[in-house]
Amino acid sequence: MAKFLILRFSSIGDIVLTTPVVRCLKQQVPGADVHFATKRAFATLIENNPHIDRCHYLDGSLRELVQQLRAEQFDYIIDLHNNLRTRLIKLQLGVKAYAFDKLNWQKWLLVQLKINALPNVHIVDRYLATVASFGVKNDEHGLDYVIPYKDQIEPDWLPQTHQSGYVAYAIGGQHATKKLPVARMIELCAKINYPIVLLGGKEDQAAGAAIEAAVGSAMIYNACGRYNLNQSASLIQGARVVFSHDTGLMHIAAALHKPVYSIWGNTTPLFGMYPYQTPYIALENNNLSCRPCSKIGYAKCPRGHFRCMNDLSFDFEIKELKQPFRGRKA
Repeated sequence: MAKFLILRFSSIGDIVLTTPVVRCLKQQVPGADVHFATKRAFATLIENNPHIDRCHYLDGSLRELVQQLRAEQFDYIIDLHNNLRTRLIKLQLGVKAYAFDKLNWQKWLLVQLKINALPNVHIVDRYLATVASFGVKNDEHGLDYVIPYKDQIEPDWLPQTHQSGYVAYAIGGQHATKKLPVARMIELCAKINYPIVLLGGKEDQAAGAAIEAAVGSAMIYNACGRYNLNQSASLIQGARVVFSHDTGLMHIAAALHKPVYSIWGNTTPLFGMYPYQTPYIALENNNLSCRPCSKIGYAKCPRGHFRCMNDLSFDFEIKELKQPFRGRKA
């Protein structure tokens, strides 16, 4: 029996994107004992995964985590983060390790010189390449996200206006340049013209309130900050279609096999982190010489005009809302 340690410390979307590696490793390597290490803040993303045998958490002290991991006597480390912290862990554990290629110089070329040398390969497939030597292959089952029963949101818990069907819109984002300005969010919600559940953290509540005030409570339910991550995932699971900025909830929507309209600002799907194995439409402004300006994001547009979001076209049709709605899909 081989004992594997998978390392990925952040963030929400990146951890969800590792789930095919976890599943395929567990199901395809006979007797595989699969452990996963991440930050305590992301425990909810792995603790319900049936393919993970044990979870380990970084609570602040790397030394304590290393001591805990050393006691496990792992055979192999699968490093899906590949940063200084994971290199230190690998060095101190001293076992055979495999790390994924972050393609940093190719990303630098695209951001700085607008030269696209990136392979047309999703990050999930680059993650899976780390376990190919064990005979593991992509089972093509997509991402995993398990919502425990206690966090399932029933339709009749929502406002009556949203109980017969709704669109989920994840309005958050780690950086401002990955989010539409509030005025454009209002414009998008008016374009959707269907009951919408706004999803995000407490930091998104004010933006959600502004959207609700502008569009009306009959159309907008501001759920930002009201639900935990699993409950937000449950609301995504119950939606007819999902709109999302380039953020973790976009990947959770893909894991739940929902159709996604992904909204891109200063980042780009070319980095290989678009919705995986689910129907999606990328909304992006490809008429700018300055985009992408970062592989992550900024607090504000470096050039001041923010045209990647301000000039983003909403000239598209939401075909999913014209089809019969058959309720929640598992």
